[in-house]
Formats: sequence, structure tokens, C-alpha cells
Amino acid sequence: MPLVHLTYHLQRFFPGLRSVQVPAATVAEVIAALDRGRPGLATYIVDERGALRPHVHIFIGGRRVRDRAALTDPVGAEDEVHVVQALSGG
Repeated sequence: MPLVHLTYHLQRFFPGLRSVQVPAATVAEVIAALDRGRPGLATYIVDERGALRPHVHIFIGGRRVRDRAALTDPVGAEDEVHVVQALSGG
């Protein structure tokens, strides 16, 4: 199962959630599995259409996800997935 790492920002809203293994073959399945384990988590990652939010990036094995709309990028059983959020401010 892929190992998913989440940013500290998400961990603040979902205490105890650090890195987690989830059964998934695509990025969309990763997000769905995360949301099943922590209801509401997906709303921080995807919008109402299921596309990645503009400030969120997902990396699979160090490569950025290409399909930000349908999240069809494949995820292998041994992959590490990083969900990161860009910071902004001034």
C-alpha cells in the first residue's frame, strides 16, 4: 500500500494523522481513502468538483501529479505520496 505523508497544516486539523498507508491505485483513490479514515480531510485537498485545490500539490515518488482535475495518476503499492500545501501571505 502506498505511504502518504501530509503537511503539518493538515495534521493540526486532524490530530494524530501523520503518515498513513492506504489501499489505492490512483491519486483519487488515495484521497478517498484518506477521507474515509478522517471524514472532511478531502475538503482541504480537493474542491467541490474533485480537482486539486490551487494551493495543494501532490507528489508521487518525487514527481508532481499531472492530472490535477480527475486525479488519475497511478500510485504503486511501494510509492510514497506527499500532499503539500503552498503557503502565502505577506
